[in-house]
Amino acid sequence: MASTSTPLTLPVLPLDDEVVLPGMVVPLDLNDTDVRAAVEAAEAAARSEPGKPKVLLVPRIDGTYASTGVLGTVEQVGRLADGDPGALIRGRSRVKIGAGTTGPGAALWVEGTTVDQTVPEPLPGHVTELVKEYKALATAWLRKRGAWQVVDRVQAIDDVSTLADNSGYSPFLTTEQKVELLETADPVTRLKLATQQLRDHLAEQDVAETIAKDVQEGVDKQQREFLLRRQLEAVRKELRELNGEQEGEESDDYRARVEAADLPEKVREAALKEVDKLERSSDQSPEGSWIRTWLDTVLELPWNERTEDAYDIQGAQAILDAEHAGLQDVKERITEYLAVRKRRSDRGLGVVGGRRGGAVLALVGPPGVGKTSLGESVAHAMGRKFVRVALGGVRDEAEIRGHRRTYVGALPGRIVRAIKEAGSMNPVVLLDEIDKVGSDFRGDPAAALLEVLDPAQNHTFRDHYLEVELDLSDVVFLATANVLEAIPEALLDRMELVRLDGYTEDEKIVIARDHLLPRQLERAGLAKDEVVIDESALRKLAGEYTREAGVRTLERSVARLLRKVAAQHELGERELPFTVTDEELRGLIGRPHHVPESAQDPAERRTAVPGVATGLAVTGAGGDVLFVEASLADPETGAAGLTLTGQLGDVMKESAQIALSFLRSRGAELELPVGDLKDRGVHIHFPAGAVPKDGPSAGVTMTTALASLLSGRLVRTDVAMTGEVSLTGRVLPIGGVKQKLLAAHRAGVTTVIIPKRNEADLDDVPAEVLDKLDVHAVTDVRQVLELALSPATNGAAPEVPVAA
Repeated sequence: MASTSTPLTLPVLPLDDEVVLPGMVVPLDLNDTDVRAAVEAAEAAARSEPGKPKVLLVPRIDGTYASTGVLGTVEQVGRLADGDPGALIRGRSRVKIGAGTTGPGAALWVEGTTVDQTVPEPLPGHVTELVKEYKALATAWLRKRGAWQVVDRVQAIDDVSTLADNSGYSPFLTTEQKVELLETADPVTRLKLATQQLRDHLAEQDVAETIAKDVQEGVDKQQREFLLRRQLEAVRKELRELNGEQEGEESDDYRARVEAADLPEKVREAALKEVDKLERSSDQSPEGSWIRTWLDTVLELPWNERTEDAYDIQGAQAILDAEHAGLQDVKERITEYLAVRKRRSDRGLGVVGGRRGGAVLALVGPPGVGKTSLGESVAHAMGRKFVRVALGGVRDEAEIRGHRRTYVGALPGRIVRAIKEAGSMNPVVLLDEIDKVGSDFRGDPAAALLEVLDPAQNHTFRDHYLEVELDLSDVVFLATANVLEAIPEALLDRMELVRLDGYTEDEKIVIARDHLLPRQLERAGLAKDEVVIDESALRKLAGEYTREAGVRTLERSVARLLRKVAAQHELGERELPFTVTDEELRGLIGRPHHVPESAQDPAERRTAVPGVATGLAVTGAGGDVLFVEASLADPETGAAGLTLTGQLGDVMKESAQIALSFLRSRGAELELPVGDLKDRGVHIHFPAGAVPKDGPSAGVTMTTALASLLSGRLVRTDVAMTGEVSLTGRVLPIGGVKQKLLAAHRAGVTTVIIPKRNEADLDDVPAEVLDKLDVHAVTDVRQVLELALSPATNGAAPEVPVAA
């Protein structure tokens, strides 16, 4: 980078809030005293020197002079376009201002040094790219302004310093930015600065244009909407006049609808307030849309609509019996409810303390037992409307209580929508899968259900969207769930619990014959007399092809059987009518999937070796049998201790420790070789290892399996057991007795051992199941072992299985 400097003595021409860069030509008004003094002084000095008069153009900002000025030559003195005297001055080069001095005329004279730096030729690569970028940006800006004639002049400039100083013509630069350009001596640095300033301005201009465009589009849209609305009003007016109707505003229409509607007093007051707001709001206001939607929702709700209950108690009982087999607990509860409602109505006690006689029932049981379909039957028996609200997977509290009206797309909650859909204030509302409700950052829907399902509160239920009281006290709520533990305790406390523990085999046959078979015949396109399924075939389907608490798999098996028969008939392989017997099931739908242990070959049964016992458990799908296997490790290879496998919970692991401790301490009394338990490792396994298991009720089963292992005596195949064991050998009560006995019955077990303190639970077990089971209620583990273990054979020493 080369630079030259020349000392000068020049008169100062101050520029207030203006900056002139080298290469610029500017007209100045000579009426300004400072300008006239500087020009006259320059002309006086030029008389003794060759060349044009020279002045020093210095920016003066707020009375302060810049440290760098521009050497300017007075090109011409004459008249400006408006007739005032003026001078045309061209900027030549930068001058570093020094000390003041004296000179002719009234102007201020200073000493200065020219500052000229040049870029060597040829230009370096990065400087060439910088020149191209500046020209491109300048061209883009000039084209936006329509200055096409200036584009060619800018493109023709090759000198870096001249190109950078050319930005002094840019009107968007502030005085401070121009002073910064003036005081930057290096041409390349100055060009970088000018390029950055131009780039920033173009970016701001793009944003401003985008905003202006959006604003203009919005204004155009509002103007267009305004014109269209006025035209629509004019068309409506013409139509009203054509039809002889009187002119009225929309708000007047809402006011008339509210006054004509049969609304509770407080609801009417709230609605009229909203109508007043609607009258004051403009057509373009979003609040008007919210108010209209809210008014429509309020006016569509059946505030005073109620269906009359059918108080034919015997008829209701007949409907329930015809539509559902079994489920006596639920049927009795609905019958009791109708009987009490009838007596209250007869005595004029329909409303007490603002509350009506609704009901909140929780139907808990495994899948497929008819919980959901029962709701529709209850509504049919009571003569009420029925609405189903699916709660499975709901995680947003607003789904129950509704959204605030100010939110975009706000809606009332599912309870209000159910009432609106039913068209009456006393429907039967089925809250399906209430145990599948979840919670996250949007709130807890189960907590929002507390007020809905509380008979002491739900007569004043407030939805966030409506914000008026809604009386739910006359609604019959039926909540369904598979797992009781998944329902929050506070919510469960507000509901009356009714357990549906599954069907007996006889009940399944009745359901399949009277309900499932006719429905599936129709779906398969078969007439009732074309295919008949024998009762023996239905019994085998229920007992060996399906093993479940409900009847869904049974219905699928019936449907598969009918589809097979229909397909064979269409292929010409079978003639109709046709009767399906149990012997033909295997040829139609394959082998049975669930053969009872008692039906297998004795050598193939799980309990054919010592150390295996049959227990009973309760799962989300109902009751089930549970096998426990025990083995002892070789004393030379296995370490002493207890090993548990089968994905067990903490409670079940503790039960295994208790069983082992009991046998170690009391095994000698039972004539068991307890020395093996001290020196050899014990392994207890629960098959179906992928299924999590927990609970204390397998305690007696594990104790029996270990006793069988040590004694070498087999556990009877027809025996299943349940009960918690204590360290002293006591058998403690457990839960789910009915479900476990039904599972034992389905599995072909004939003898069941339960705790003595659970004997009262046998009242809930169907009589036909108890007739086929030999139930023993015990209090001590010794009784369990006497019943479950088969007698020792020939007094031979027991063969203890050894774990590999």
